[in-house]
Amino acid sequence: MFINNIKYYPLFFIILLSDFVCAQNSASGRIIDEKTTKPITGVDIFINDSNKAALTTNSGNFSVQSDSIIYKLKFLKKNYSLQSIDITSENNSNIFVKLSAEKVGDIQEVVIHNEKPKYKNKKENPAYAIMQEVWKRKRNNGLEKFNTYTYKEYEKIQFDANNLDSTFMKKKIFNKMDFIFDYADSTASGKMGLPIFLNESIYENYGENRPDKKNKKLLVAQKTSGFQDNQVITVTAKNLYRDINIYDNTLNYFDIGFPSPVGTDGFSTYDYNLTDTISVHGERAYRIRYQPKRTEVLAFQGYLYIDTDSYAVLGATLKSTQKINVNFINSISTELEYDNPDDETFLPKKFVTAIELTPFAKKKTSKSIIARRSVDYYEYDFNKPLDNKVFVRREEEYDDKFVDKDDAYWAKARPDSLSKTEQGVYEMLDKLKQTPKFNRIVKLYETLGSRYYNITKGIDIGPIFSVYGFNEVEGSRIRLGARTYFTQNDPWRVQFYGAYGFRDQQFKYGVEGKYMFNRLNRFMIGVGSRRDILQLGTQLTDDDGIMSRSFASSTVFARGDNTSLSSVNSTNVFASIEPWKNFQVRVDGTMQSIKSANPGGFNLMYYRNGELRQTVNDSHVTVSLIARPGAKFSQTGVDRYEHGTLAPTIVLKYTRGIEGLFNADFNYNKLQFLFYKPVLVGSLGKLMINFEAGKNFDTVPLAIQNVIPGNQSYGLVPNTFSQLNYYEFVADTYTTLHLEHHFNGKILSYIPLIKKLKFREVAFIRGAYGTLSDGARAMNVDGLRYSAPSDHVYFEYGFGIENIGIGNLRIFRVDFNWRGNYLDRPDISKFGVKAGFQVGF
Repeated sequence: MFINNIKYYPLFFIILLSDFVCAQNSASGRIIDEKTTKPITGVDIFINDSNKAALTTNSGNFSVQSDSIIYKLKFLKKNYSLQSIDITSENNSNIFVKLSAEKVGDIQEVVIHNEKPKYKNKKENPAYAIMQEVWKRKRNNGLEKFNTYTYKEYEKIQFDANNLDSTFMKKKIFNKMDFIFDYADSTASGKMGLPIFLNESIYENYGENRPDKKNKKLLVAQKTSGFQDNQVITVTAKNLYRDINIYDNTLNYFDIGFPSPVGTDGFSTYDYNLTDTISVHGERAYRIRYQPKRTEVLAFQGYLYIDTDSYAVLGATLKSTQKINVNFINSISTELEYDNPDDETFLPKKFVTAIELTPFAKKKTSKSIIARRSVDYYEYDFNKPLDNKVFVRREEEYDDKFVDKDDAYWAKARPDSLSKTEQGVYEMLDKLKQTPKFNRIVKLYETLGSRYYNITKGIDIGPIFSVYGFNEVEGSRIRLGARTYFTQNDPWRVQFYGAYGFRDQQFKYGVEGKYMFNRLNRFMIGVGSRRDILQLGTQLTDDDGIMSRSFASSTVFARGDNTSLSSVNSTNVFASIEPWKNFQVRVDGTMQSIKSANPGGFNLMYYRNGELRQTVNDSHVTVSLIARPGAKFSQTGVDRYEHGTLAPTIVLKYTRGIEGLFNADFNYNKLQFLFYKPVLVGSLGKLMINFEAGKNFDTVPLAIQNVIPGNQSYGLVPNTFSQLNYYEFVADTYTTLHLEHHFNGKILSYIPLIKKLKFREVAFIRGAYGTLSDGARAMNVDGLRYSAPSDHVYFEYGFGIENIGIGNLRIFRVDFNWRGNYLDRPDISKFGVKAGFQVGF
């Protein structure tokens, strides 16, 4: 309930733009020896600040192309001095390069191994000795060594449509929008590349290590081409990227672990080959080529540049293999540059990552999106006193003035000026915003991403995926809802839905309003009311919110008859505040009445003071402490979007039932705890951990008791027990643990034929233990039916196959579940198959 699925929204953007598609620039000229004027061959040519040669010449003439603007070329050949030339639109052809011989005294030993040598063991490999020195002198981020530090970040994210051709450009979808192709450039293949999105951000970073450790990253400016008011699209772009440290053993891309070529266990994944020693920004460096031993695994190939004296990583290139097994991704490439101020530390200098995304095919000629992100780290300053006010959150930081910077500000703030192509993105999108057809396309994406359709200013209808449902009590169920939505930073929101069941012929509804008084600490109040048919017992640590998800319509296809539905009338009032970043305190006051929605098939009757009753009247106050350390959010309104991270979720809840308040029947005390965390386990994949524990300190009827969550549907429902029936286990005191490990195809990639299908394996085990008092059993009329897993831990286990599909569209998953014990119970399922869509990378 507390986990936001916004990280999956980028996939809607990819599918929507699957027919769109990287503008390249070129430079050409001639290279000669300055003294003899004769042509020179075998020259390595580097584009911009890349550490990887784009071309090694085989004649005196050269021609290079790049996906991005070329602003500098570097020319390097053994025994010659490094030559660097600035490139502009006026001098990108007929370039005349003169290389001068390097003085003998400046040349260090050069080792060349262009072929892939074979060694009996890794200790014979010269690269192994070099990497041992790197590991021995493993560096830490230099920011840790200073008492205080400040620096700036300039982030630029650009999406380019790739592999356009004349047939594509003549499609009807571009009627009245064909002017966009005036901004396209020809690529080397003769097709067209078109920039379609540009986002620029400037951050100021402050940190203190001593006497207290604290840091702050402040967004001071942001500019987005054509989508300044569409935060879903901006989050789509930023969600593709994670910060990485090349010295770590595991690198995080899309919350998937890739083994680092600089990691201490790199030789178990990669083959290394010392190819040369070259000059990198004036420093002599070993150039080591690395490639994965097996191309079917998630790994990179590329070059490492290691300082010959200090064994520091000066730079690295990482490029995915052609057989990369990540949904919607054709390729990944990253270029890293580091400064090394001393023998123990490094400082990030520039990171550039390019991701090619396609929704269907992995062919090189497929229309795709090239998503490129570059980050410059600059203006480092150390050991200067910082006022404590710098680290205190201020309300003005949470308004949206960071998008109001003018062109003069950006011209001064950028470390480098925008290229002509990048400037054209802003101009083109401004024109597109005036085109009705383009606005309809954007609206479609917004609808898919937010699940709401805007019908007029300030009013959305939805969620669109909840319109139809089915259950045993209501039969076919129609649900229509709406919400207010004026801007992405609305301080208030009202939501409403109405539902009708054609079998019980009853109308249901839910309405909730909330208002945020302060963006700094997100102080918010809300009130809501609901009358509906609900499937209770599908969550342990549930949400008191009126508009939280209902499972009433989740049993369109199910094993057995689900008659255990409840009729709930509830009213909720809440207040919440975030006194510290990513730490929320919420207080809920709830008044509810609960009875069986199907008295003939599901009995909620209980005894109170010797009287038989069928409706539970409950009034309670809940205090929730919710921590999300490391989580990242966008925008500052009453609702906000969450960036994809590996942040944990930690929840502690105390509930106090108050007898007599609004005719409530019971005093009771309940304490609950939840911990959820995805963990990257090196190259072995990702482990999902979900632990819950709780205790009812008083005797309460079944309607407000703890129910170990079952799942009788054939769909995938997280943190439920697939082979349990609803209400099979009920507990005063409980603990549950769900472990689910995604191996990312590491095992299946060893199996011939199977590995071509690119399936990925999942293994899981689930366990629950609890106790139920005799008093709780005696209170309920059907109490003898209910028991807790107190004899021993109930457990389930199984495996799943995910990544099922075709091409890059692999979003189907099938799980095979076995019940581990309590097999002598009637009407149980010992084995079951669950299936569903799992939208993710």
